[in-house]
Amino acid sequence: MESIIFDRRMTNCSSNLTPTVMPFPVSDELLGTFVPIAVYWIYSGIYVMLGDLNQYRLHTKAEEDKKNVVSKRTVVKGVLIQQAFQIAVSLLLFTFMSGDSGVVLLQPSLPVIVLQFMVAMVVMDTWQYFMHRFMHINKFLYKHIHSKHHTLVVPYAFGALYNHPLEGLILDTIGGALSFLISGMTPRTAIFFFSFATIKTVDDHCGLWLPGNLLHVFFNNNSAYHDIHHQLYGTKYNFSQPFFITWDKILGTHMPFSLEKRKEGGFEARPIKKIN
Repeated sequence: MESIIFDRRMTNCSSNLTPTVMPFPVSDELLGTFVPIAVYWIYSGIYVMLGDLNQYRLHTKAEEDKKNVVSKRTVVKGVLIQQAFQIAVSLLLFTFMSGDSGVVLLQPSLPVIVLQFMVAMVVMDTWQYFMHRFMHINKFLYKHIHSKHHTLVVPYAFGALYNHPLEGLILDTIGGALSFLISGMTPRTAIFFFSFATIKTVDDHCGLWLPGNLLHVFFNNNSAYHDIHHQLYGTKYNFSQPFFITWDKILGTHMPFSLEKRKEGGFEARPIKKIN
């Protein structure tokens, strides 16, 4: 957004109007709210534009149509509603927490930013693991809140945040706020952190095993790992999200898998230990 301010200059008793372009300031806090949402739709949109990619799918298209009980139109609407809810909560928090000093925090050194990223990742993982697992253990919460996400037995990219708004508030909004506050990152750093967390979440739900995917190289918590959790047999396992699998391993909810090629094309993530 830009505004044009006219600067009146007097030269030889004549007046000239010279347009000067001045940008409207947008706070880092607002960017931290809206940029990850834009990233969500851009990144998931890339997966849509790639097409079916049957040779890399973790489930066949027939499985997706049969097992998923909600339409993609409903999913898009549900995600938009949740994002609108999160925007409203964020703006409300900014209203009560923002000051009038106008001071812009200086960015720390790169090593400090990297450390803040790591702390925020651990905090977010810890919060989401225990809240996610609790929503499975508590039958009321699962039935009335978390089961909405599991109507997508076969996940796909833009369904990553198809959740009940209350789940979005508990897992994402509160989890994100804790990550931000405990890590001590600046609002500008938070723009990049939450955008990265969004990309990671979308990728974990993309339903594809693409060659050369760097997120699969650096993270064991990936699309195949999370796919196990979305299956009916896997709802007691692989609660960790979105970065590491540490808490699953520590608390005995880790379900390792093998990636097998299907005869009809694509892959299948199969559990390699007995399911209780």
